[in-house]
Amino acid sequence: MATPEKAATPVGAMRVLEQRQLKPDSIETERILTVLDETITKLEMTRLIPRITGSLERFARMLGPEITASLLEHQKLSNEMQHLLASPGAEETLRAREQRLKCSLRHILRLLLANPLLCQGLKYQVQVKASPADEFIRAFAEFRDFMLEKLLTSPAKEREKIRFVEEVSLKAEQNTEAITALKAELAAAIQARKEEMDRKDKMIEDLKTTMEDLAKDRKAEIQQMKKEGEKQREEEVKAAQGRRARLQEDVQRLRAQFSALVQEHRASELLLRKRKCRAEVEIENWIQKYDTDMAEKQALFEKIHAVYTEEKAQLAQLMEKHALLLQEYSQIEEERKMLKQKEEEELQEQARRNRAATCIQATWRGYVVRAVFKAKLKKAKAKAKGKGGKK
Repeated sequence: MATPEKAATPVGAMRVLEQRQLKPDSIETERILTVLDETITKLEMTRLIPRITGSLERFARMLGPEITASLLEHQKLSNEMQHLLASPGAEETLRAREQRLKCSLRHILRLLLANPLLCQGLKYQVQVKASPADEFIRAFAEFRDFMLEKLLTSPAKEREKIRFVEEVSLKAEQNTEAITALKAELAAAIQARKEEMDRKDKMIEDLKTTMEDLAKDRKAEIQQMKKEGEKQREEEVKAAQGRRARLQEDVQRLRAQFSALVQEHRASELLLRKRKCRAEVEIENWIQKYDTDMAEKQALFEKIHAVYTEEKAQLAQLMEKHALLLQEYSQIEEERKMLKQKEEEELQEQARRNRAATCIQATWRGYVVRAVFKAKLKKAKAKAKGKGGKK
């Protein structure tokens, strides 16, 4: 029995990963793709130039005088180049002609690519036979698609894709190994049963040969033994066939499970893609909302900043005025302090003078009272003396 090829399983698993529509998402990617697309177009037009120069009269009206003249000059240079290649000893001239041929080809491609409609028309009208250049252009186009996919696939997505393919491949390999093991077991069982049957057939033949040599009265016993052997053989064949049917059912069941797993993974991948698309849309909406909010906040910030700048300027003016007023206030306070101190000194001086005046007045009153008292005392003594002499 042939064993299934393991190489077919990864290919089947890869079919689960349907290629999505790839679009450039950055200026660098678009520039790279533009360079690759222009290179493919130049390769296609370069492939058509020998055919156009071979039928230049047919395409002269379509090409115009400038491109026709350039193609004639290019054809002339090509002929000179072929002649130089056939003649040895002209390496310097060959290099110069080769450089001129390259410049001529670039000039012709520049003129053709400047008119996209002319390029499309030449692609449809010029019939070119298949050549190795077609394979190169096809390979370059595949390289362009490969570069686009690589540029648009992030490392996380690449790792997820590889992991998914490895899981599917591992499950497919496990299922294939299980099917192979079951088939090998079935083949071994059939082979063992066949060997057993061959052995028993040989045993029956041996017994038959031996019994034929015995007496004829043992013929019935030999027939009975043969019938029992055939019956046992039929039973064993039926048992083997039943086991074989069960093994085939197991194989079909495993294949059904494998198909169900593939369908399940496809459905899961579709669901994940839908979720991813919804997430990308939500992210885009949030980004737009964020940009709108930030623009509004920026406008509000600019207004507030303008008011803040104006108020800051007013505050600076007020601070200058405050500094001047504070200086004037300090001077006024100093003057008030000096006046208060002067008033206190004057009050103290006035109080001292008042105390001195009070002391002087008290002294003077005491002096006047004593003088009056002394005068009265002298008068009283004089009167007393006069009364005593009259007696």
